Amino acid sequence: MAELKLSESRDLTRIERIGAHSHIRGLGLDSSLEPRAVSEGMVGQTSARKAAGVILQMIKDGKIAGRAVLLAGQPGTGKTAIAMGLAKSLGHETPFAMLAGSELFSLEMSKTEALMQAFRKAIGVRIKEETEVIEGEVVEVQMDRPAVAGAASKTGKLTLKTTEMETVYELGAKMIEALGKEKVQSGDVVAIDKASGKITKLGRSFSRSRDYDAMGPQTKFVQCPDGELQKRKEVVHCVTLHEIDVINSRTQGFLALFTGDTGEIRAEVREQIDTKVAEWREEGKAEIVPGVLFIDEVHMLDIECFSFLNRALENEMAPILVVATNRGITTIRGTNYKSPHGIPIDLLDRLLIISTQPYTEDEIRKILDIRCQEEDVEMSEEARVLLTKIGVETSLRYAIHLITASALACQKRKGKIVEMEDISRVYQLFLDVKRSTQYLMEYQSQYMFNEVPTGEGDDDDANAMVS
Repeated sequence: MAELKLSESRDLTRIERIGAHSHIRGLGLDSSLEPRAVSEGMVGQTSARKAAGVILQMIKDGKIAGRAVLLAGQPGTGKTAIAMGLAKSLGHETPFAMLAGSELFSLEMSKTEALMQAFRKAIGVRIKEETEVIEGEVVEVQMDRPAVAGAASKTGKLTLKTTEMETVYELGAKMIEALGKEKVQSGDVVAIDKASGKITKLGRSFSRSRDYDAMGPQTKFVQCPDGELQKRKEVVHCVTLHEIDVINSRTQGFLALFTGDTGEIRAEVREQIDTKVAEWREEGKAEIVPGVLFIDEVHMLDIECFSFLNRALENEMAPILVVATNRGITTIRGTNYKSPHGIPIDLLDRLLIISTQPYTEDEIRKILDIRCQEEDVEMSEEARVLLTKIGVETSLRYAIHLITASALACQKRKGKIVEMEDISRVYQLFLDVKRSTQYLMEYQSQYMFNEVPTGEGDDDDANAMVS
């Protein structure tokens, strides 16, 4: 008889995609900006994290707009991790835009337009507006439905009260429909926006907490509002300049934000928006929130982009620019000149440079422990020691890649904890860069278009290919 296999049920609400930096929660600093050894997913790089913490504090205080920071270091030393930690520490209100240097060359718009859009995504506008709100506890809802369908529109009355007063409001058809949608009943505390007629259910009144009717676990109890029913409230909206640009530049307005087809935005539109935002600032209706624009692999930009960045950083509404590169002294793209990190000297002079150092063996072990926890993999002590040794001799990224692969190898032999044999098996299956290069050197004569001469007989062929 065939064995019946039942697929295990999984809680879909808890499934999250595990990424390369999904374990990063912040910069791992204490209140005095001193880096903790292991905190919020960050390990080591104490001086770089401390420097990033100072930048973070200056961003929060709004004292560093229009400045630029360079994260420079060897591959696999945590440059992107520091940038991600900076983004998480800033919170939701501060805009954070991310871009890879090579992205600019594959977009259907000019390089400078793509950079300008990225700059505008990183500048937030906090718009304040006052609205009139009716806030109170529902005493009674009366709805008069016509006897014959379609004979007349529905009418009704809504009685609201606060601790000091009680008022009866006449309801139209739209308000009755809105109340029905929100399932408002007596005992609910509601807020009604006078301008738009939007109804927000704030919760259930404490006076009804002992009612006999069924209450779900999600029921929130609130106090009955005091004072007058009609109040003026300040509402704050946070948007980016790019979102305002898109809404004003396209016929379909805000729908372009969802389709992603923003296209090139005219300079006149941006000038008008900047003028309007400046007016709001003078009137106290809005304030600018300079965010962060992070450009990874910045050496991929060419000389035109670098000159644009130079100019854009001088603008009064510029965000904080954070760039990262793993290159040493290399050619500036678009020229024949060499420069440190492939960045022109005049732009380098504007950058605050934060250097990252290679991880020590102890730090690699701690990072691998965090990744095992993130990827939900149980590993024995001997396997962790071996994986750390592999990380030291090859690279940290290669060792991290082996975690899930070894977990699958363990699962195949029906084991619960990853042992040394699982690590050894996947180490033999997947080559690192050094072993792959060694293999190529040994069998290079069997590959096509080989450019490395193997011996005397191949010298003429190699020279012919080079010439």
